Amino acid sequence: METLVLYFEHIQSWQRSLILAGGILFFWILEGIVPLFQFRYHKVRHAGLNFFFTFTTILINFAFAALIIGASHYSSIHRTGLLWLFPLPLWLFALAGLLLLDLFGAWLIHWLQHQVKWMWKFHLIHHSDTWVDTTTANRHHPGESIFRAIFTLLAVIITGAPVWLVFLYQSLSVVFAQFSHANISLPKWLDQAMSCIIVSPDMHKVHHHARQPLTDTNYGNIFSFWDRLFGTYAFVKDTRSLHYGIDTYPKEEENNRVNKLLKMPFGKYRPPAGAKFSDSEKT
Repeated sequence: METLVLYFEHIQSWQRSLILAGGILFFWILEGIVPLFQFRYHKVRHAGLNFFFTFTTILINFAFAALIIGASHYSSIHRTGLLWLFPLPLWLFALAGLLLLDLFGAWLIHWLQHQVKWMWKFHLIHHSDTWVDTTTANRHHPGESIFRAIFTLLAVIITGAPVWLVFLYQSLSVVFAQFSHANISLPKWLDQAMSCIIVSPDMHKVHHHARQPLTDTNYGNIFSFWDRLFGTYAFVKDTRSLHYGIDTYPKEEENNRVNKLLKMPFGKYRPPAGAKFSDSEKT
């Protein structure tokens, strides 16, 4: 355990980039071997679009890095935050930290983006992908990337997570997001068993269904506990019956063009079937 702590305490930027690239490459290959859907799309062109948003996310994360690392160092020195309330063995400290960072830094902001109208308009870019695959994992509007970075900072302050734990969580978060979005078909027994602890591909694909109420379920990032605890878990036996995208942006010229996606949050709100927001509500 100490070796793991030492590694992530001193992990280099190129090593974190290698984790990101290696994960995409691995799941990209796996999608070709055991695909869930046989998409009729230009896979490389689709990846290029999503990689543009991956790049903007990386830039924003770099911009927030100093704040996040500074908050983490302060918490470690002064022992502030939930993780320092009680003395814990290192393995339990790490596990508790991963769980809490996942709750405050990922699940909460994801849930909020489905509850707050103006935040939802930024999150639409992620849901508008009609060909969900491993590259969809980081398809976030720059505005959403800022929301997520802010909540990562808040999560570090609330938990008091040290730097090594923050970097461990972020590395796992990247790989798990790529895994849960990957267009792969696992044996049902394996997927369901995994979903008792972590967010499995079938579990997250439900979230990418084009219509509510399924769109508003399964917000988990790494751990599936939070959706089960807060009553937002949904199970669909036949994931091949799902239809990806969002029903308000079904046209490819709107959901598959960089300029259209960047402008999407600033356009007029389009209420989907069963919408929770009305046209008269303020943005």
